[in-house]
Amino acid sequence: MKCSKLLENLTYKVLSGSTETEICAVVNDSRKLEEGCLFICVRGASFDGHSFAAEAVKKGAAALLVEEPVEVPENVTVIQVENTRYAMALVSAAWFGCPDRELTTIAVTGTKGKTTTTYMIRSLLEQAGHKVGVIGTIEVVIGDEHIPVNNTTPESYDIHRYFRQMVDAGCDAVVMEASSQGFKLDRTAGIIFDYGLFTNLSPDHIGPNEHADFAEYLSCKAKLFTQCKKGFANIDDEHYEEVTKGALCPVSTFGLAERADLRATDIELTRDTDFLGVDFNLSGTLEGKVSCGVPGTFNVHNALGAISVVADMGVSLSDICQVLKNFTVKGRVQIIPTGYDYTLIVDYAHNAVALESILHTLRAYHPARLISLFGCGGNRSKLRRFEMGEVSGNLADLTVITSDNPRFEEPQAIIDDILTGIKKTDGEYISIIDRREAISYVMHHAQPGDIVVLAGKGHETYQEIEGKKYHMSEEEIVADVLNGKY
Repeated sequence: MKCSKLLENLTYKVLSGSTETEICAVVNDSRKLEEGCLFICVRGASFDGHSFAAEAVKKGAAALLVEEPVEVPENVTVIQVENTRYAMALVSAAWFGCPDRELTTIAVTGTKGKTTTTYMIRSLLEQAGHKVGVIGTIEVVIGDEHIPVNNTTPESYDIHRYFRQMVDAGCDAVVMEASSQGFKLDRTAGIIFDYGLFTNLSPDHIGPNEHADFAEYLSCKAKLFTQCKKGFANIDDEHYEEVTKGALCPVSTFGLAERADLRATDIELTRDTDFLGVDFNLSGTLEGKVSCGVPGTFNVHNALGAISVVADMGVSLSDICQVLKNFTVKGRVQIIPTGYDYTLIVDYAHNAVALESILHTLRAYHPARLISLFGCGGNRSKLRRFEMGEVSGNLADLTVITSDNPRFEEPQAIIDDILTGIKKTDGEYISIIDRREAISYVMHHAQPGDIVVLAGKGHETYQEIEGKKYHMSEEEIVADVLNGKY
């Protein structure tokens, strides 16, 4: 493909060479350089692609995309743009033939609920006969292929590569989690989503290498409604007005408020040993009763958001009811049957906001005792540790403090920080540094009617220690405990 074709939707300046240069690959990672490629010089948190410009040419790069002049031979094509991250998104779309235009694209953003809502939408659309790809925190799903991911929203090149693979696999729709970092770093630049969905907003991802403050975090989330054709937003969220005020598309609402376009009323919690759910009535744009197989009023909002999108796409109420009654998603308030008279849940809650939400939700089901097991990640904010300790101490009957992903910190040092928070409360607690032993402890000490939540790891199947990821699946640990191995 000629370089000029890749640059069609960009404003640029030719510093040297010709835009008629043939390009055989698009690369932004110096480790993947190949003969005839276009090398995009991107500034990252720990490196600057511009410093690899000369090396890229030596390894055969036919053209460079830069933000500033670089020292390379005059015969090399060098294209200057204002922002190479933004340019990479548009170049990647062109390289893969703009596959987003061949799919119904749905983006879900918010602090909590993105993953659950994304999988709800996928399940509902597939029930109605669509073939749906997924890009999210847990994985990328293309047909029967499940691909692990490192970022909630991948780099723009990977997004369009996945979109192309989805089209080739016969998908007609894709639903993806759109993170604040994804918007900040232009990973979704140039995509006009068919549908954009906002779940909720609360302080998170604020700190070094993330967002400078809450205002920046909010503004990044709000970008969704500047690049979609139709929006849906949770009207009950306190930041609803701020998030939607700059919208460039029509925005419909969902929630519990009377003015919501799609409203839930008569909410009723339902429980059995291995089942926690919620029933509610729909009014407004859709009328009827829904039983949802995931617990809590916050999942009513997730369900309302998913219903809003799929109903607009023509999914029937009967299909909606059939799917949601049996819906579950890995690592998100996931109930693991034990055969005993208590309820065991695995959930990804890994900050104070999420932990507080899940504990409030489970408390509403009136357990005999609410038991919270969690740890905190190493090389992350200590404030998160204090806050999570205090939240669990206030809301759980028993807290078991253990290890999460210690990374390059000592697990006991992290636990000591959590203890600083929990000691501000009157909550009962113990600490067990080994997570397997901690899970074994809560399972052996659970009593009839208890609800036990293993928080923080969710879908993750590893533990990160000193730069290495070691296999660790909580589902497997639970099975081992039940089989007498712990």
